[in-house]
Amino acid sequence: MSTMEQVEVGKYHPYTGYKDSGVEWVGDMPDHWQTKPAFAAVMEQCIKNSDGAESNVLSLSYGNIVERDVENNFGLLPESFNTYQIVNPGDIVLRLTDLQNDKRSLRVARSTLRGIITSAYLKLVCGDELDNRYAYRLLHSYDTTKVFYGMGGGLRQSMKFEDFRRLPFLLPPAEEQRTIAAFLDYETARIDKLIAQHQRLIELLKEKRQAVISHAVTKGLNPDAPMKDSGVEWLGEVPEHWLVSSLKFIYKNLDYKRIPLSAEERGSKQGDYPYYGASGIIDSIDDYLFSTDHVLVGEDGANLVMRSTPIAFVATGQYWVNNHAHILRMNDGLNSYWAAVIENLDISPFVTGSAQPKLTAEALGNLIVAYPKTLQERIEIQEFINREKPKFTTLIDRAEHQVHLLKERRTALISAAVTGKIDLRGWTASTQEAAA
Repeated sequence: MSTMEQVEVGKYHPYTGYKDSGVEWVGDMPDHWQTKPAFAAVMEQCIKNSDGAESNVLSLSYGNIVERDVENNFGLLPESFNTYQIVNPGDIVLRLTDLQNDKRSLRVARSTLRGIITSAYLKLVCGDELDNRYAYRLLHSYDTTKVFYGMGGGLRQSMKFEDFRRLPFLLPPAEEQRTIAAFLDYETARIDKLIAQHQRLIELLKEKRQAVISHAVTKGLNPDAPMKDSGVEWLGEVPEHWLVSSLKFIYKNLDYKRIPLSAEERGSKQGDYPYYGASGIIDSIDDYLFSTDHVLVGEDGANLVMRSTPIAFVATGQYWVNNHAHILRMNDGLNSYWAAVIENLDISPFVTGSAQPKLTAEALGNLIVAYPKTLQERIEIQEFINREKPKFTTLIDRAEHQVHLLKERRTALISAAVTGKIDLRGWTASTQEAAA
């Protein structure tokens, strides 16, 4: 699909006259636009914070310049910020390292703050012919459409200003630059609002899904069942007829069967069988260790603390497991049920280590669980989970797809505007609102 098709040709019209831009990734541009090399449009500037007078430490995070909390920072900090460079509102900051390997993060930002930032970044100041808001949108488009990739050199595929200086800049007249920038500020704000709404919906759906499953595995499906104190503080009351015991009595641990493979070994064994780690499938290889379904539980890693992805999940079919996931063969074979039970547990008191959190096999086995005494009731809860979980998953997938489409539209709209595929002369926010 072309850029023009992506941004709705009927809504935004092209210019009446075009010419060859001479830039491969742009193609034709409006016949009254110019192209100039970067060195004729922007200037590299690196003013060091030599005297340490500026203390507002900034960082480039996902396409935004944000204040960095150095008091509660978990990353590496320099001994002194005197080598950092000063950034002013309107400056363009680029992180031009790892140009081939880092294809997902946003590496271009326009600062709205004064402060200091690492001198490893390239800071640009716009010349008289270039509006800094338009320059940011142009370079942001170059970033998201992969223009920078493959342009760098060295081990980390990096660019310095010497490499960057001949990058072609598309230059509309100054008034058009300001209009394009204002249009994109307006439209991307609308799109970002929609994205935020969908992302909030996704969060709520995930919370609701977890609440439904949590209630099923801790309280059962009968709202009128008599309750008793479980004796476990975080669990509270459970149905009176349920059992409370250590998890180790409910499964057989098969950790002795797992075999770790290095990245190099996996590289020589590429195939179709899933290779599992602490948080799920991390590779596919040409052999397998298991051919029956089991519950896997993460043994180590930050996810044991963050819980951003499931720590307990069911591995099915034929697969390989490394030494970062515990392998459990459940006594009753109800894998989905027990994965949900374990996922709902508060494991924090049992996780050791701060640099590398770990849930040992012994600690896992000592976790206390409450569960129905009868197999039939456990089956009913598993069937309930297997019935309800996909409903939420479908809604979440739809919302995530909408986020993907909105992000695609955002990228296409910016690209179309800064490369002259749509004529925005005469655009104002008021005319846009009137047409809406």
